[in-house]
Amino acid sequence: MMLLKDIFKGSTVVSWTGPKEVGIESLTFDSRTADAGTLFFALPGTSVDGHDFITAAVEKGASAIVCERLPEDTADGVAYIVVEDAHAVLGMAASAFYDNPSAKLRLVGITGTNGKTTTATLLFDMFRALGYKCGLISTVVYRIENRSMVSTHTTPDPIRLNAMLAEMVEAGCEYCFMEVSSHSIVQERIAGLTFEGGVFTNITHDHLDYHGTFAEYIRAKKMFFDRLPKKAFALVNTDDRNGSVMVQNTKAAVKSYGMQGRPDFGVRIMEMHMHGMLLSIDGSEIWVKFIGRFNAYNLLAVYATARLLGAEKGEVLTAMSALDPVDGRFQTIRSASGVTAIVDYAHTPDALQKAIDTINEIRTPGQKLYVLAGCGGDRDRTKRPVMGRIAAAGGDLAILTSDNPRSEDPAAIIEEMKADMEPGAKYLSICDRREAIKTAVMMASPGDIILVAGKGHETYQIIAGVKHHFDDREELAAAFAAKEGK
Repeated sequence: MMLLKDIFKGSTVVSWTGPKEVGIESLTFDSRTADAGTLFFALPGTSVDGHDFITAAVEKGASAIVCERLPEDTADGVAYIVVEDAHAVLGMAASAFYDNPSAKLRLVGITGTNGKTTTATLLFDMFRALGYKCGLISTVVYRIENRSMVSTHTTPDPIRLNAMLAEMVEAGCEYCFMEVSSHSIVQERIAGLTFEGGVFTNITHDHLDYHGTFAEYIRAKKMFFDRLPKKAFALVNTDDRNGSVMVQNTKAAVKSYGMQGRPDFGVRIMEMHMHGMLLSIDGSEIWVKFIGRFNAYNLLAVYATARLLGAEKGEVLTAMSALDPVDGRFQTIRSASGVTAIVDYAHTPDALQKAIDTINEIRTPGQKLYVLAGCGGDRDRTKRPVMGRIAAAGGDLAILTSDNPRSEDPAAIIEEMKADMEPGAKYLSICDRREAIKTAVMMASPGDIILVAGKGHETYQIIAGVKHHFDDREELAAAFAAKEGK
């Protein structure tokens, strides 16, 4: 329990009606979970306004209300705290309520369009291998040491986020590596957190359905670095043209990584094969179990972050050589007959292009490449024709199929993907993703490669608003077994 007045130390309050010496036992922004001792946050949203549920929260027993507009009717004995930005105050209040757990951890945030999950996960794996207790907050999973929890958002809401950080502190964790999405930055989900460092991977076409324009998307990412404290580090990929933009106004110590120019941390690809790469990082050669330029960047970000956190170069390189690829991130599955399937989360034009380029760089003459790709429904429609064109141009045959169509017609999504195809492009349209995977497997000969892009680690598919179990890796294994009579 915490006194209401203590939760708001450091937060700007416009007005306060009612008692301050109130004991608060829980925070919520869902009126259905309100109870005696609850502090309810009336959050304005795009489709639902929390102010409409203040009365319901009070009727459930809420002891205090945070809002941006004081309701006409107030209840006796209930505190009403009016603020300018309820979302930002929720982050600050959640941090205070859980005793500022982020300040007791070495918290590193990773943001960018592509590479966040891989970079955060590999940092978690590396520091655990170095003997530290760690936490992970990612698109795939939330982890506190050995304990895993289902990930609902790339970056969870401030209450759940601070509760997990507090659990990490309680478990003795020293580090936490956390993906920071553009949505979470704009929605103030990370307000009140203390970061020791921030990492920028890259920024490409994505989430324009939410941000509206690419400029707004860049601005959202930049806000994260604008708010880093002076004692933090800001590590940016300067090979990305917007890398320098990210740190224009940061107070943090800026460090760079990349393959071009003279960055603080550099990497070169010496050799690349289907089963790994030989890299030269800061003058030392290391063999890793990853392939692709994008993974060279991810590994360099991991190396640079570890060094900035004080880890010794030799132990970092040794630990990196033992790291395994992240589930659903350029994950290979081979059939008994020698067909290689690659499952990758590539769901943006840039990520799909990089995955295809990597395969084309290492495949030999005679090896055919089948590119299976789709686009999500109820999401950024402008990238659909771009994705379709890239899929068709990158391999010997594109198979356009469903990703998560959600509430949209899968066939209509595919039609939009076909809108900008090059003349003579070779492709098939198969709405059913299971049938699309079976078709690719049946067509592939020994030595051929199948890229199954878009869903990666996901184990579900949302069709007509209904969530079904679906795992690309399981479907590939079943299709391989059926073809080979097993």
